[in-house]
Amino acid sequence: MASTLHLIVLNFFLSLIPIVEAKFAIPFTISRGLHPALAFLSSLLAGIFGAIILFLFLDFIHARLLKYSFYKRSFNYAIVLIRKKEARIKDKMNKYGYLALIVYVAIPLPIVGVYSGCIIAWLLNLPRRKSILAISIGAAISTLLVTLASVGIISAFFA
Repeated sequence: MASTLHLIVLNFFLSLIPIVEAKFAIPFTISRGLHPALAFLSSLLAGIFGAIILFLFLDFIHARLLKYSFYKRSFNYAIVLIRKKEARIKDKMNKYGYLALIVYVAIPLPIVGVYSGCIIAWLLNLPRRKSILAISIGAAISTLLVTLASVGIISAFFA
């Protein structure tokens, strides 16, 4: 059996993996003996840390990748698609505010989460501080749901 510190570190780094995030890390490390509260906290910290790092380096990475024609064409294509929907997305952001971003990140499904929330906020050029706050709240909700499901509390209500 692994030590608690080892499991916390493992949980943290598994939670940093895009797509997987806390959705895999929490059940995996709880099944290995990590206390659910520690799994929740380390996954949440990893999600917030990941969001901040992604925002800090997205511009840097993007500028470097624009040198490659495949990336540049793909990015320009994505921007054209986003621009077509930008007015509708901006209307929803004005109507629902950052609640829409919170709900998007809070859904504990693959692909939906901290990293895709950051990319959406970055592509829409939303203010970073407000976006990080909304993403952090969404990550807290998602992480809590995954933790509760991992210890069987949610299934007790639906059984």
